[in-house]
Amino acid sequence: MDTVDRNLALEFVRVTEAAAIEAAHWLGKGDKIAADKAAVDAMRSRFNLVDFNGEIVIGEGEKDEAPMLYIGEKVGSGRGPQVDIAVDPLEGTTLVAKGQPNAISVLAAGPKGSLLRAPGTYMDQIAVGPAARGLIDIRAPIKKNVREVARALKKNIEDVTVVLLDRERHKQMIEDLRKIGCRLLLIDHGTVGAGLAAAMPESEVDMMVGIGGAPEGVITAAGIKCLGGDFQGILKPHDEKTTEQAKIMGIDVGHVFTMDEIARGNEFQFVATGVSTGPFLRGVQFMGATARTHSVVMRKHSGTMRYITTVHPHG
Repeated sequence: MDTVDRNLALEFVRVTEAAAIEAAHWLGKGDKIAADKAAVDAMRSRFNLVDFNGEIVIGEGEKDEAPMLYIGEKVGSGRGPQVDIAVDPLEGTTLVAKGQPNAISVLAAGPKGSLLRAPGTYMDQIAVGPAARGLIDIRAPIKKNVREVARALKKNIEDVTVVLLDRERHKQMIEDLRKIGCRLLLIDHGTVGAGLAAAMPESEVDMMVGIGGAPEGVITAAGIKCLGGDFQGILKPHDEKTTEQAKIMGIDVGHVFTMDEIARGNEFQFVATGVSTGPFLRGVQFMGATARTHSVVMRKHSGTMRYITTVHPHG
C-alpha cells in the first residue's frame, strides 16, 4: 500500500473545518437534513481542492436517505496518492437540529485498500482503550467484557463507565449492565465520539458497546487504532437490500471484524472538528467577521495527536 502523505492531514483538517462551519449555522433550527446537506456540500467542495486521488469507501446516508458522499465517489484533484476515505460530514445531525452537544465532522483516511468497505447499515460494536487491548470479545457475555476491562484498568467493576446508545434494541443490555453494577452513560447520538472517548487518555469513559451505524463503526475503528485501543464489530444489516450489498462486497454478516481487519496497516489518519461542544472538542464559535473551530488530528504511524484551534475569515 502507498503511504499517505502526512501533509494531507492538515488538508483534511480544512475539509472537516469547512463542513463543521456550514453545519453549525443550522444549530438548533430543527432541520437535520439541511444541516447534513450543508456539511456534505462543504466537505465535497473542499476535498476537491486537495491534490490526492481519493475514493469514498465508507459514506453516510444510504440507510436513512440523507444527503451523502456516496460509496465509490471520487474526491480530490486526481493527482497524488491513492487514498481510501471513510467519512461522516456531520455525525450527530439530530444533535445539531436540536441544538445539543457532541456533534462533529469526521473522517478517517488510509492508503488504497486499507479500509473496510461496508454498506450503509448497522454494526454491533465494542471499543476500549490501550490497557484493555486484546482482552475484549464481542461474542462473550457483556459481564465478562466489563470484568476484563475492570481488571485491565485496575478498577472496581462499579467504577467502570460504559457508554451506549439509549435505544429499545439495547434494553436487555442496559438491564444486564445495571445488574453488573458498572456506571452507564446513555447517549442519544454520537457513537464515534463515544468510541473514541473509550480510548482517550484521562477520559471518564472506559468502554463503548452496542449497535450503531456501520460507517461510524469503521471510522471509530480507525481512530481507536491511532490511539492504540481495541475495537470489534459485527455487521447487522437492517433490510434485504443491505444484506445483499454485504454479500456482493464479500462480507460474511456473521463475521467478527477485528480492528486490524477494518483498518489495515499503520498509515491511518483520523481528523475531526467540533460542530457543537462535546467532551473533547469545542463547537464552532461565530465571532462577527470570524469563525473559530477546534479540531483533533491523529496519525497511527507517528502516534501523535494534535489539537488545532483555527480562526477563519467569515461573513
